[in-house]
Amino acid sequence: MPTVAPSTHSLLPLLLCLLFPWNLFRVYNGPEMDRFFSVIVSLLPLSAAVVVPSSNCYALDNSSHLFDFTDWIGHPFEYDGKDADLVVRFCKDVETRSQAGYLDFGHFSPFNYFTAGSGPITFVQEFYIGDLAKCENSFDKMGRTAQVNIICGKCLNGVCKGDLGCICNVAYDSTMCRVFVELAIPCIRQGSRVFAGFTAGFHPRTWEVVYDGLTQLGFEQARREFSFGTEQTHVSLYLTAMTYLSDLVGKPTFKVYPEKGLEVKLSGSGADGRPPTTLSPTILIVNWRCEDVHDQPYEVLISIPVEGYDPVEFTLTKLCEFKQEREGEAMRSWATFGVISCVFIVLSTVACCGGFLYRSRIEHQHGLDALPGMTILSACLETITGPRGYMQPGDVNRAFINQSSWEDPSASASEPPQRPSERKYGSI
Repeated sequence: MPTVAPSTHSLLPLLLCLLFPWNLFRVYNGPEMDRFFSVIVSLLPLSAAVVVPSSNCYALDNSSHLFDFTDWIGHPFEYDGKDADLVVRFCKDVETRSQAGYLDFGHFSPFNYFTAGSGPITFVQEFYIGDLAKCENSFDKMGRTAQVNIICGKCLNGVCKGDLGCICNVAYDSTMCRVFVELAIPCIRQGSRVFAGFTAGFHPRTWEVVYDGLTQLGFEQARREFSFGTEQTHVSLYLTAMTYLSDLVGKPTFKVYPEKGLEVKLSGSGADGRPPTTLSPTILIVNWRCEDVHDQPYEVLISIPVEGYDPVEFTLTKLCEFKQEREGEAMRSWATFGVISCVFIVLSTVACCGGFLYRSRIEHQHGLDALPGMTILSACLETITGPRGYMQPGDVNRAFINQSSWEDPSASASEPPQRPSERKYGSI
């Protein structure tokens, strides 16, 4: 019988049964029992995601319910014929056995040729690339081929006996290159109803996370090797669905475990519940920020409800090796610094212009002397450079003439002394 993983709904009654006696027990044992109970709850699965089976031996019936036949791979079903016996090895191959030898009627394709049937036939398995002898021009030139029609239940002619089913009927075409097998097996509906055609990926037209409504391996639960780094502040997911079913998709929700330490927000057109289509995918942006350092990765369970189907669920894992600041905090600091700088520049310009006008019109000073603070700056420079300051152009010319070997002593003596009102500016 096909097996599937138990869902959270099946564990809920058991959990509720345990809660009542536990509450009575914790009254007498204090908070230590609460911590122990938290560890037990953390071991339970966080979601009942519809995960892709571990093999390609699965199919969806006409009502989109998942049937996983992984445990049936290779199980033989034999049919006694007149000239040869036919053997179907489930999800592997079909062959006939006789005294002349084995004749291969095809192999199960890795591309999952396992589809839903119609009428009394529940599923159809196709087997291709069998023996070519006398069948070189057969169906699509694939040699011998087989089609296994699976009936969930008993054979219509009542031939089948046994718990694991049997082959009801075998028919060959005129060329003996293709065989039609009717196989009856017990099928119990245990799988979830899959929203077929839905995809989710990190780029447009990709499906790394969800493909055909099934959560891919690596995103069905928290895995450290699939974790996102601390420095990655957001993840963009592109969602697509069949156009005629896109209106069934609702707004996604999320849960974080542990609950504290990671801030998560959803944004984008996918977060608003806009219907995704194959021609216009919607974008679901997961914004997350590490508020605390944690040794183990954080689990973010995202659930997308679909009307009439089981929700599409997947888990994203985030590492928090250091704390992260909010994006607005850094921008706010720079904005404050910019405003203060602009105010300082404006006030300095106004004060400088006002002081210049006051000293030039009221105190009748001109040039550099009219600039505010120039007197203090000159005094400071003169103090630093000492008595030898910057001389006026006339002083330079006189010094040059006095040092020349052809200077005229009479001319030098006739020079008037330096006026005491002239200023000397220190060298910068």
